[in-house]
Amino acid sequence: MATTEFGRAVRRWRDRVSPEATGLPSGGIRRAAGLRREELALLAGISVDYVTRLEQGRAAHPSAQIVEALARALRLSAEERAHLFELAGLAPPGPETVPAYLTPGVQRLLDRMTGTPVAVYDASWTLLVANPPYAALMGDPTEWRGNERNSVWRHFVGPGSRARHTPESLRAFEAAVVADLRTAAGRYPADRRLRQLIAGLRAHSERFAHLWDSGAVGHHESARKTIDHPQVGPLVLDCDVLTVTGSDLRIMVYTAEPGTDDADRLALLTVLGTQSLVE
Repeated sequence: MATTEFGRAVRRWRDRVSPEATGLPSGGIRRAAGLRREELALLAGISVDYVTRLEQGRAAHPSAQIVEALARALRLSAEERAHLFELAGLAPPGPETVPAYLTPGVQRLLDRMTGTPVAVYDASWTLLVANPPYAALMGDPTEWRGNERNSVWRHFVGPGSRARHTPESLRAFEAAVVADLRTAAGRYPADRRLRQLIAGLRAHSERFAHLWDSGAVGHHESARKTIDHPQVGPLVLDCDVLTVTGSDLRIMVYTAEPGTDDADRLALLTVLGTQSLVE
């Protein structure tokens, strides 16, 4: 049965990934060197119960988003990722859909930047993965589902972000993300989720619809941003967005100027994480 084979594959690959390789602590007595189910669930952003049901063959038809999240968490190669999609009864994403695969180099970069807030987005500005310092700074994204994980949706329709905008920076930001979506829609015409995202944004946000219909243009640039954090107050940080050539992945990195109060507060957030900073 395909679902049973899917669960066996997840379990087999989970056993080979060490917690250290994912940036997780390896303390305590472990029966095996690989990831525990709760660790895989944390990395993939799904529940432990769902991981258990998948591995035991009791959960049928995992979605493409779930399979993609598991492939990232398990550090699968491109061939292994395609095989996992096939075991789930899904066609692996093709060249005309928005790429969501984290290359080994990007994954290693993310794993090593343990003291810096870093997140990886796809070409539609949907969050793929965020490290713990980013979650502590911008809010824990592990419970976000569907469009909640898309930063354009969160800005125009949802609760927004902790980044503070001036009128000028707001106009520049909105023009840039709308232009990004238009470029992505032209580059990935077969991506059904992207088409649905744009249709939903146009239906629920007059501001987005106006910018989309007016042909707004713009592009993201490195910028100094003020992040209003509910526990430690405002932090003035440099935000750099790096694009991975050939994959359209966007790596967002926040850093503070050394020797400043902002650097001290950012270091405090990194140490405390999200669990000690419950909103």
